[in-house]
Amino acid sequence: MTDELLIKFLLNETSEEEGITVQAWLEADSSNQAYFGQFEKIWKAGKKLAVLSTVNEQQAWLKFKERTSKRTTGSPEAIIRPLKQSLSWLKIAAILILIGGIWMTYNIFGPERYKDVIAENKVLTEQLPDGSELTLNKNSKISYVNNFKRHRHVKLSKGDVFFNVAHDKTRPFVIEINQVSVTVVGTSFNIKRLNGQTEVIVETGIVRVELNGQKIELHKGEKVLIGTAATVLLKEKNTDQLYNYYRSNLFIANNTPIQKVADVMNEAYGSQISISDPSLGAETISTTFKVDAGLEGNLKVIMETMGVKITRNENKILLSRLK
Repeated sequence: MTDELLIKFLLNETSEEEGITVQAWLEADSSNQAYFGQFEKIWKAGKKLAVLSTVNEQQAWLKFKERTSKRTTGSPEAIIRPLKQSLSWLKIAAILILIGGIWMTYNIFGPERYKDVIAENKVLTEQLPDGSELTLNKNSKISYVNNFKRHRHVKLSKGDVFFNVAHDKTRPFVIEINQVSVTVVGTSFNIKRLNGQTEVIVETGIVRVELNGQKIELHKGEKVLIGTAATVLLKEKNTDQLYNYYRSNLFIANNTPIQKVADVMNEAYGSQISISDPSLGAETISTTFKVDAGLEGNLKVIMETMGVKITRNENKILLSRLK
């Protein structure tokens, strides 16, 4: 598809055959519709400025032809008939180049656009344009700004993501999670956004967390848990490696409450483990489970280690004390 034919289409100067060609091209792919939408905006702006333009028309037309010749076309170039409109082809081409520059500037400096990265049923690794590497747990979604050379901005919508950020002091790496903002220049850390809560755990370097004007710095081995109604940021030591199970393929408990182990297994296996009473859930366990051992294998280890019994009701699993 040529830009000249699109101009004719906008001016209603296409033949019946050419009109059918353009319509078929528009219906073939949504990206074609997006291109045409941008092209039409440039065209309309160009018509308004055409009368006032002092651009060298012959030179502009040569530049326009050079640009369009580089585009890959899916059909032979259309035969161009003289326009019935009062605007000349050279004037139109000159204005298109002028407005095209304005449009390009808008794309660079206007509202940011983001690219989505979604992990559905399996863990996904994604490398960003600056060399930073993300590992997304299942059922996670992030978006990063298209113009990564100017900004390093990421939005975490949901799920569990490990960030290994490339060092760059001149361009801080910023993650937005609802009302929470996380800023680093080069470090590794994990962020979980689940059930309205946000948890940040730092493995290396320094991470700055902000909420409603409050700021705290987290260092290696520190974390912050931000609830839905949180008004204060409180950091604490991270005491286990359970958060890392989707990367290590291990559930590593280190004097960890059994309730937390059950919660993480529910995330990993999509199970519904519950504990009969809070005192049992608060009891701790120190052991390593293999994710590949499966839910049944790991429940057996818990049962033997903790001296509990397991009761099943369809998909629900209840852990309770032996009487």
